[in-house]
Amino acid sequence: MPGSDKTIFHVDMDAFFVSVEELFDPSLKGNAVVVGGQRDERGVVCAASYEARKFGVHSAMPLRTAAKLCPHAIFVDGHPSRYREYSEKVHKVLTSFSPLVEMASIDEAYLDMTGTGRLHGPPLRAADSLQRAMKSESNLNCSIGIGRSRLVAKVCSAKAKPHGVLWAVPGQEANLLAPLDVRDIPGVGKVTEHELHELGINRVRDLRRFSDEFLKDRFGKWGLALAGKARGEDAGGWFDTEVAAHSDAKSISHEHTYSEDATRQEQMESTLMRLSEMVGRRLREAGMHARTVQLKLRYKDFTTITRARTMTHPTQLDSEIFAGVRDLFRKNWRAGVAVRLLGVHVSSFEEPQYQQRDLLDDGQRERWEHALSAVDNLRDRFGESSVSLASGLCGNFRERTQRTPLGCRDTQTRKPSSE
Repeated sequence: MPGSDKTIFHVDMDAFFVSVEELFDPSLKGNAVVVGGQRDERGVVCAASYEARKFGVHSAMPLRTAAKLCPHAIFVDGHPSRYREYSEKVHKVLTSFSPLVEMASIDEAYLDMTGTGRLHGPPLRAADSLQRAMKSESNLNCSIGIGRSRLVAKVCSAKAKPHGVLWAVPGQEANLLAPLDVRDIPGVGKVTEHELHELGINRVRDLRRFSDEFLKDRFGKWGLALAGKARGEDAGGWFDTEVAAHSDAKSISHEHTYSEDATRQEQMESTLMRLSEMVGRRLREAGMHARTVQLKLRYKDFTTITRARTMTHPTQLDSEIFAGVRDLFRKNWRAGVAVRLLGVHVSSFEEPQYQQRDLLDDGQRERWEHALSAVDNLRDRFGESSVSLASGLCGNFRERTQRTPLGCRDTQTRKPSSE
C-alpha cells in the first residue's frame, strides 16, 4: 500500500450487548437472546443475538413484535453500567493501536492506522493482532473493516460480521461498492431509498449513471454526498472531517417510556427528577455544564411536544436541571391527559472555567456539587439506583440502554427528512 494512502479501520463489536450479557450468564450462549426489556413491555429491542436475528428480530423493533417473531427468545433487561465498563475496555485496546480513535457509538469505532505499519505490520496483520488483543483484554469478539475512507471501512466491517476482517484494496473501492444495495450506504434511510428507487437507482453502481450536478439538483448537498459515497469517499456529515476531529458531545438526554400511561402529576414529576439525575451525572462525568434544558413530552396518542429554556447560568446540578424541566412540564402538560413518554435533554455546554460563581448563593451550589460528587461515587460502587434524591424515589425505573453515549458520534448522517 502506498505510503500516501490512508488506512482506516472500522471496528465493530459483535453483538456487543448480548456478548456482555453472556459473560455474566453463560447459559445465554447459543440461544436467541433479546436485550432491552421483557417481552410484554412497551420498549424497543436494544440488541439481538445472531440466533434471534434469523427470525427477523432487530434493534429498535418493539419488544412485543420481537416476541411474536421469536416466541422462544430469552428477553433480558439491559445493564448500561456493564456496557459502559466494557466499552471502556474496548477503548483502551483501540488506543493501544492508534492515538486517533473516534468512538462512533458505545460498540464501534474508527481508527486512523495510517503510518502504523512499522509498529503493527500491514493492514491484515494489524487487524488480526487487534482482534486477538480485544479477545484477550475484554473477552469479546469484533469485526474489522479496512479502507482508505471511513465509509468503505464501515461497509467492509458490516460484510465481515461476525468476527471477520475485510480489506478493500486501494483502488478497488468503487468495484466493491458497485453491486451493493443503496441502503448499504451509511446515511441512506427508508425515505431516501424510496426516492432513489423512483429514479431507478437500486444498486450503488446505478448512482454513477447520474452526474453530480443532477444529484445535487435533485437532493441538494446530500446528492453530492451520495455521489462521493458511491465512489468510496468520505462525504457528508461527520465524514467531512478527519478521524477523531469530533470529540465534544453536543447534547445529553435520557427518556423513559411508561409501561402503562401515566396520569398523576406526582408520578411524572418524580420521573423527571430521576431523568434529571441521570443527565446531571453524565454532565459531571464529562466535566461540563449545560445552559439549555429541554422537556420532551409524548401523550398516549403519540402527540409529542418539546419545550426548552435557557438557564440563568450553566449547570450540572440535578436539582437545577429538574427545576427548569419541571417548570416546563407544569406549563405545558394538559392536566389529566395520559402521558406515554417523558424526556430530559440538555445542551449548550460550557467548560467549567467559563463559569461565573454567584457570590450571593452563600456557597449553596458548591455544597451541592460536593454532595452529588459523593453520590456519584456511591453509584459507581453500588449501582445507579442505589442513591436517589427523595423527589425521584417514586419515579425510579430501569435505565434505558443507549448505543450512543456521551462523547460518541452517530456517523450515519442522513439527509434531513422524516427518516
